[in-house]
Amino acid sequence: MESNGIIDIEFWRLCAAYVFVVILLIIVKWRGITREKQIMLATVRMTVQLILAGYVLTYIFENPHPLLSLGFLCAMALFSIHNIFKQVSHTLNKKIKRMVILSMLSGPMAALFYFNVVVIHFTPWYEPRYFIPIAGMIVGNAMTGVALALKNLHDGISGNREKVEAMLMLGATPARAVKKYVDAAFDSAVLPTLNNMLGMGIIFLPGMMTGQIMSGISPLIAIEYQIAILIGILGSVSLTVVLFIMLSFRAFFTKNAQLSI
Repeated sequence: MESNGIIDIEFWRLCAAYVFVVILLIIVKWRGITREKQIMLATVRMTVQLILAGYVLTYIFENPHPLLSLGFLCAMALFSIHNIFKQVSHTLNKKIKRMVILSMLSGPMAALFYFNVVVIHFTPWYEPRYFIPIAGMIVGNAMTGVALALKNLHDGISGNREKVEAMLMLGATPARAVKKYVDAAFDSAVLPTLNNMLGMGIIFLPGMMTGQIMSGISPLIAIEYQIAILIGILGSVSLTVVLFIMLSFRAFFTKNAQLSI
């Protein structure tokens, strides 16, 4: 069924899409992989969360207000921090938690407001149809970057404890002793974004661009937005991750420059 040239997916057709989830369940059951509960939980949570988000966004779009846009942004930031804590709970102490919070509240927000004001330059600045989707992409990718950086930084330092301690004994500063693992953690955090950029436009079309084209926007305009968004995401991930790493690696050391993990 079409509405203003846009195909509206009927309810039963939307339900038919869940056949792919059933196929995945059959495959993991057949191969003896114990992922059934996780797959079901992820599917249910995704469905419920998106339905709720749809109603909330509909209200915000119909009643634009700076407090509503900023409130939604704060909710995204808080949930992203919570997700990082859940993903890497075994590597966290109070100092690292503070660094996660600080970096996730600084890097993405700086990138978002620069991107909105300088690159896209929409008015008013809180226009939810632009502000919220762009914020979601920037905050979400920054969250993934910080989670990857934290995991790889912890694994790199703890897995090479003897080498780090040897360098400290030879007079190296903590920053010099872990530089190799800090750089590797940063590289691992930005690599997914770079890989997406390498394949974009040839191997696959990104979701935002696909959605714009399907809604009737010219492919050339959709491409302009997608290029800008990707560069904005890359900048946000880079800024957030480097801020997090430069602040957090010291949490692995005591005041006397000794490893504390």
